[in-house]
Amino acid sequence: MYSYGMALVCHSGLTTVSYFLALLLGRQWEAVRRQLREWTYEASAKRGAKRQSVQVAQLFAPLLRWVMRNWQHQHQLILALDVTYLRQRHTILSVSVVYGGSAIPVAWRVMRGETKGAWHPQWVELLRLLAPGVAQGCQVWVLCDEGLYSQRLFKQICQHGWHPVMRIRTQGLYRRRNGQRWRSLETVAQRGMRPKAFRGQCFKGETLNATLWVQWGAAYEQPCLLVTDLAPKHLKRHVYGLRHWIECGFKALKRGGLHWEQSKTPCPERMERLLLVMALAMGWLMAQGVACCETPAAPCVPLSLMRRGWIAMVVAAIRQQATAFAFWPPYTLPPFPV
Repeated sequence: MYSYGMALVCHSGLTTVSYFLALLLGRQWEAVRRQLREWTYEASAKRGAKRQSVQVAQLFAPLLRWVMRNWQHQHQLILALDVTYLRQRHTILSVSVVYGGSAIPVAWRVMRGETKGAWHPQWVELLRLLAPGVAQGCQVWVLCDEGLYSQRLFKQICQHGWHPVMRIRTQGLYRRRNGQRWRSLETVAQRGMRPKAFRGQCFKGETLNATLWVQWGAAYEQPCLLVTDLAPKHLKRHVYGLRHWIECGFKALKRGGLHWEQSKTPCPERMERLLLVMALAMGWLMAQGVACCETPAAPCVPLSLMRRGWIAMVVAAIRQQATAFAFWPPYTLPPFPV
């Protein structure tokens, strides 16, 4: 109910969503608002001796399976790791499925903005919780920007049988094979060069044996250096470019869609439960957007899948107003095709 209302009003605000659902269901606004608010609460903050907390971490794998359940190509999956912020209150570590120019979060950790400490254990735990949701035989690429590179994370991704594609900075040394002289990574790329990939070793201190992909387009100020465990002939050049879609996913969660940046929830655990509702709402909206694109008479308009889906849901609601409004219960979620 919460995610459905969020999708219809295209806003994550508690007051907005509860007011919409109260009008839709013919209930008191205060009662609906209290019910939705307490859904994000821990058990000790709820009334009643048998109340429970929603364990978000246990739902990451089922959420990933739901997103992928109707994909035509279930043997391929692209995940992106990145960090986003809600002003200075919260820091969010997110693992997202990149799809259709955007990204749906499927595993996350919300921390207070002033929290200090290493992020590596958090990433490792998120990947561990997400692993059971990946279908057997599925080829998984994990994309990371240069700020998240570490040899430990690279090896941890490989232990799951997945393929890291991680951008690195130009500080450091490399060599093509043992016995050769170490050279600076700053010299491996020249502006306007053609892309190239080769097996080698990076970083003299903590040496990483990997494939190094090098590209520097003439229009860019900095070169792009990627490391991966894949052999050069198996590396798809366009894959890392999809990492930018997670930024579009963050925009869809915030000012470009559900307006998450306006949330005033101070508790990280409650914010994690709210993000679960938002992830479901994004899944619904993008699924409807895909369905619109697959119709024979679908116009070619410059709108995101999420915006297309929201318009489609509003149109469906208006057309059904004359009879009865069809409310999707949780067990009949719309499909998520590809």
